[in-house]
Amino acid sequence: MGFPDDSESSTTQRLAGRFRRKRDDAPEPEAAPTPETSAFATPETSAFARPPYQDKAPAQPAPVVEEARGQERRATWSPYAEGPKSRGPLWFTLGGVAVLAALVVGLVMMFKAGGSESTATSPTRTSAPLPTTPPGKFGYATDRSTDPEPLTVKELFPTKKFAVSGHSYEMTITSKLKKCGDGALGGKLQKALKSGKCTQLLRASFRDKAGKIIGTVGVANLKTGKNAAKVASAGSQTNYVKPLPGKDSVTKLVGSGSGGAQVWAHGHYAVMIWFQNKDGSKPDKKSQKAIMGAAVEVTKATVFKALDQRSLTGHPA
Repeated sequence: MGFPDDSESSTTQRLAGRFRRKRDDAPEPEAAPTPETSAFATPETSAFARPPYQDKAPAQPAPVVEEARGQERRATWSPYAEGPKSRGPLWFTLGGVAVLAALVVGLVMMFKAGGSESTATSPTRTSAPLPTTPPGKFGYATDRSTDPEPLTVKELFPTKKFAVSGHSYEMTITSKLKKCGDGALGGKLQKALKSGKCTQLLRASFRDKAGKIIGTVGVANLKTGKNAAKVASAGSQTNYVKPLPGKDSVTKLVGSGSGGAQVWAHGHYAVMIWFQNKDGSKPDKKSQKAIMGAAVEVTKATVFKALDQRSLTGHPA
């Protein structure tokens, strides 16, 4: 249903002509205003506007009467006239109601569609459980059960040459043992390694750039942190890592003469060192400080860096 077309307007004019006599000199009535249509709702036809002709109709204007030639009367067209004199207002009213109904239905459908789309496209917030790091100072590395992957030489000693705090060092030889006692000196230490379920002992020897300080670093893989602590407590002047002589002219002297030894526990690992002067001389206070400083720098750049990674993730870097 819509607005009247031309044929309907012609019919309306013919019907309206029944109420006036044809006079050649009488002026034609003015054309009734026709509401304009638009693809967009106007304030008068929007869903939030007052429906057309829903309010009380204004008072009917009095018909215009012309006194001319025998007092003949002719009424003008009124949009509020009733009966067959005016079909235009009826079509306009029905068309307005149809437009209003269509707008209301459209708005309801848009609201429903928008709501379902918002519901479908709105992201669902989920909370994934955060990984739980085992308690303790060494995290995953506290126990082999949470850090099960075996150690590798490449992991512990990744580069042959490196520098720490302005001091340069070079790795000259590496070794990997399954029978841990073969890489240790002293019965007490060997027994602690065996009872602690040691599965591997990795060693490497180093020298400083000047070739004055040389030493060996070893890491034993125990079952638990308690086992590693027992290995550390077994370390002494007679129980320490077995020095690993290199094939070069400098580190081939590792293990000869006097030196300093130490064993630390890092989770279920035991870190063991032996460092000395190249000539094997007994270090004085000054050289002893230099030797221990070199041992700390070497282990910091190699084995402790790797083991800290395992403490955080339970996996090698």
